[in-house]
Amino acid sequence: MFFDNYDTPVFRPPSEAQSFILRLTRGCAHNKCTYCNMYRGVPFQVLTDKEIAAQIAKAAAYNREGVRRIFLADGDAMVLAAPRLIRILNTLYKVFPHLQRVSSYAAPKDILAKTPEEMLALREAGLKLLYYGMESGDSATLLAIKKGVDGEQSIKAGQMVRAAGIKLSIMVILGIAGVEGSERHALATAKAINAIQPTMLSALCLMLYRGSELKEQFERGEFNPLPPAGLMEELQLMMQNINLPQEHHCLFRSNHVSNYVQLAGTLPQEKERLLSEIEYSIGELKKMKHWDVYNNDNY
Repeated sequence: MFFDNYDTPVFRPPSEAQSFILRLTRGCAHNKCTYCNMYRGVPFQVLTDKEIAAQIAKAAAYNREGVRRIFLADGDAMVLAAPRLIRILNTLYKVFPHLQRVSSYAAPKDILAKTPEEMLALREAGLKLLYYGMESGDSATLLAIKKGVDGEQSIKAGQMVRAAGIKLSIMVILGIAGVEGSERHALATAKAINAIQPTMLSALCLMLYRGSELKEQFERGEFNPLPPAGLMEELQLMMQNINLPQEHHCLFRSNHVSNYVQLAGTLPQEKERLLSEIEYSIGELKKMKHWDVYNNDNY
């Protein structure tokens, strides 16, 4: 459920399909990541209290009793100061009597700008889940893709979310370091996952989108992408080195539209089964003769 004028694109995680999408910002405050074209050409804007209140009022008039989940949009609603976010959260839980969860995307710099006390206050106000596009735990890769943080900072951001008791869904991108950086990216990302211990982990495959800086690098011959089998070999190395405590439960998924192979399981309990399925998929993908999807101008 979304109430606005659709004047700029709106993105949300697949699991928020049934949520009320409440827009707090337009675009992305960072908007520099080389692999992303989601908000290219969209000037960043923080909506006014009046604009936010109007969306809430429309949703309440439409289905006050039915709203159970709310997703805060756009790319990084967490850029708002903690006191303002807390006021918005308090309003949402007052207006919608059956509201169970409020979630948002979270950029690492936005998390790091908050204090541990502010993160805890946000959780107590009802912020239940954050989607964190970490992409990689490797500093060299993060620098290359202009994520705005290094590996140590990316880990700290995730740890701050978990320390506050907020559920954390981490997204990593297979192939983001290209052929040359694949092993380094896989090992550093596994190390970061071990340090953060997220609630959920999603592995997406790199897609070179038209209008992104990374696609332009590829077209100039400056980026060497992995073939499908190479992406799964990268995931295999990453999975082999993810060692979460046995009592921990992390939902793992690779079911994004970008993925060649659909995988699902719980870590660490189903790690060996997942590795077996990855091994099989590598063999099957190596049989592919045509894989040059990176030149597809539909992206």
